[in-house]
Amino acid sequence: MTTVQPPAPDLSIDGTGLLCVQLLLRLRGQIAGYPAGTVVHIQTTDPAAPLDLPAWCHLTGHDYLGPVPHPATDRDVYAIRLTAAALPTRPDRPWHPAPAAD
Repeated sequence: MTTVQPPAPDLSIDGTGLLCVQLLLRLRGQIAGYPAGTVVHIQTTDPAAPLDLPAWCHLTGHDYLGPVPHPATDRDVYAIRLTAAALPTRPDRPWHPAPAAD
């Protein structure tokens, strides 16, 4: 049996102590300007992250890569990969698509 190593992060985001809304706001703000293919590791203590992060990736079109083994910390770490076809979200509500430009 082979173990697949998760990709190394290009960007790490510390979401310790943040719950869903704040975690997604921080994530959205910090990934702005990063190119497609960027791998992001998100450290979090939010118990809903295993549900919220895949749902947000599904909404936006980013790739959810799943949990990442991280023995050096007691926080959970999850990985996503940014995609070129990702849909923009509202700056104040990252779980809502951004309004279409006129």
